[in-house]
Amino acid sequence: MTVACTLIGVLDDGAAGLGDEALQRLREAKHVITGGRLLALLAGEITQAQHYDLTGRLSQVPVWINAALANNEPVAVLASGDPLCHGIGGYLADRLPHVKLRILPNLSSIQLAFAELGLPWQSAAIASVHSKDAGEWQRGAMPEHGLYALMQQCRRHDLLAVLTSPDNNPPRIARMLQAEGLAEAFEIAVAQALKQSVQAVTGFLPVSAVAEGTYAEPNVMILKRKLTPAAPVLFGVSDDCFQQRKPEKGLITKREVRAVSLARMQLTRRSIVWDIGAGSGSVGLEAARLCVDGHIYAIEKNADDLANVEQNHAAWGISNYSFFHGKAPQHLDGWPDPDAIFIGGSGGELAELIGICLGRLRQGGWLVMNFVTLENLSTAVETLKRLGACWDVCQIQASRSSPILDMNRLQAENPVWIVSATASGAA
Repeated sequence: MTVACTLIGVLDDGAAGLGDEALQRLREAKHVITGGRLLALLAGEITQAQHYDLTGRLSQVPVWINAALANNEPVAVLASGDPLCHGIGGYLADRLPHVKLRILPNLSSIQLAFAELGLPWQSAAIASVHSKDAGEWQRGAMPEHGLYALMQQCRRHDLLAVLTSPDNNPPRIARMLQAEGLAEAFEIAVAQALKQSVQAVTGFLPVSAVAEGTYAEPNVMILKRKLTPAAPVLFGVSDDCFQQRKPEKGLITKREVRAVSLARMQLTRRSIVWDIGAGSGSVGLEAARLCVDGHIYAIEKNADDLANVEQNHAAWGISNYSFFHGKAPQHLDGWPDPDAIFIGGSGGELAELIGICLGRLRQGGWLVMNFVTLENLSTAVETLKRLGACWDVCQIQASRSSPILDMNRLQAENPVWIVSATASGAA
């Protein structure tokens, strides 16, 4: 048999949960690599091997393995459950030749949790927050937050299994659901210390109860949606769906102009979008629904709009949107380079903003601007010419039907110029 590294999945019942081949390869190994918990659990089976604790030293594992194999000495790496399900398996498979790696998976803790609940899981999504302390979740958190991917999955799926950690534990995740207004949407079961003598599996509990609970480690959470939400409108949302300041005409990018502007931004599912001069948030929030795997960064300087944006954000049920109070270019330095930018208001810094935006756009990205004054239109066009951008202008003037006595007439909306630009050669 070719000398190889064997990656063995282990449950918390230790050697009792291992098959014959796994036990044989573990006992024959001259080098055993694992974390401290599994090392202690299987200490009786690895008395003759050299031990390596991989905790905090993941990058060293392939080095240790290759050194041992070079001396024709077999290696065993121990991991929890199924190493190819949010475990070390994928990491090693990418770094070792296939012929040097033998994988012997065990049951995953996810399978065990669903089995204890008697719940079919073929439709379940799987998430892991088994990493460093992510910190408490705040509405509007950016993709760098350790719970961001989980929150996005909660928005999309009806059944979700979550591999937790001592820091990113069930109460913290329940508090995240509360912060996002999802406390009534889900119920949660927690499977604790599976295959140990103190194993305990709760039934499905309210989110509020889990937020206040205490649970044994390690544990797995099962999130089950109680009611499937209605599918939202993705494009062309009515103006009345947004909370907005309302003088004579609402301070909002109207639906007809918004639709054309979003189309000109050339959005994809993964687009990173800047919304400068967010107003009521209509453009950025509608973009967030379209860019489900992307993120929207919005800024607005007018304090009177803050509450409206916050209310709209909460009502729309999205988590890929971050709002900042300030005057651009404030905050822009901390945002990732965008695939698309919308400017609905410039605060008198238009020429500077255009230069910054064109300089930060990713290859093939589009800058789209809305203007209602000749002066701002002129400034934009002259700036784009000076910067050598590829640009065009279209004017939108929609008219909407309005009742007059027992008949209807057309009521004209203000004309809006839509300026679209991209870096020279990117069009």
